[in-house]
Amino acid sequence: MKPLDFEKPIAELEHELEKLKSKAQTQNIDMSSEISAMEGKLSETRNRIYDDLSPWQRVQIARHTNRPFMLDYIAHVFDDFCELHGDRHIGDDNAMPGGFATLGGQRVVVVGHQKGRDTKENLKRNFGSAHPEGYRKSLRLMKLAEKFNLPIVALIDTPGAFPGIGAEERNIAEAIGFNLKEMMLLKTPTVAVVLGEGGSGGALGIGVTDRVLMMENAYYSVISPEGCAAILWKHRKHAPDAAEAMKIAAPDLGALHLIDEVIPEPKGGAHHDHRKTAENLRDAVSNQIKSLQQLSIDELLDQRYKKFRQYGEWQGE
Repeated sequence: MKPLDFEKPIAELEHELEKLKSKAQTQNIDMSSEISAMEGKLSETRNRIYDDLSPWQRVQIARHTNRPFMLDYIAHVFDDFCELHGDRHIGDDNAMPGGFATLGGQRVVVVGHQKGRDTKENLKRNFGSAHPEGYRKSLRLMKLAEKFNLPIVALIDTPGAFPGIGAEERNIAEAIGFNLKEMMLLKTPTVAVVLGEGGSGGALGIGVTDRVLMMENAYYSVISPEGCAAILWKHRKHAPDAAEAMKIAAPDLGALHLIDEVIPEPKGGAHHDHRKTAENLRDAVSNQIKSLQQLSIDELLDQRYKKFRQYGEWQGE
């Protein structure tokens, strides 16, 4: 696994540790003290780097190609997934899979963005950027969930909705806007999780939910750091400054009460341990659904309305 730029000191120490272990084994030399010292240095370096990640470093982790994607979580967290296709207007959208599934014995409807790990899969999934059909399909499935009193789980991971000519011709802005309105009125518990990238309206199009959760190294933003840097600083090299200024990382958004829970990841990011990350997500989502099911429909809708109405409130010192 290729290390990110800020992980190179860790990778170098890991390489040195492997060399020491190999030398001790092949030459039958007692190097236990040297190995122990190197392991201590490696642990200290890991803690120093991963315990103080900058927003830009979290963005890099969120975009890691080995990070678990939506269908990886489907495989590890949910059972009996039955994918449904098509928006009943234009066609299907492989960037937005969805269907019925079981979460810890609870039947749910799950929708979300799916990226690809290679060129072929990315072309099939359109790099996780959904077309209007994807948003209309997701709403169709959410309406099914409402009809059968099933909780909804939305797994967000997109750089943004697809901005191509075809998407504009088929009214992608209207599709997202309609989702925002209809999700606010759904008479069933809804939970969204930002898995990696939470880009602009593309993320919000399935993110108007009773509870919004984020993975520890995900980001949620109205624009990418590179896009913000190009507008405000006139150059993409200022993306780290933009990431810091926009407060797009999970810890910052939690402090601002724009999300409801931060789901912890293994040291170094979700790509280091898919199963442990999936367990954390399963526990968090299950607990949120159980909590929401204690509310009446009127209480659910009232809390959802108040939750989004308070976004953007500012109290000066």
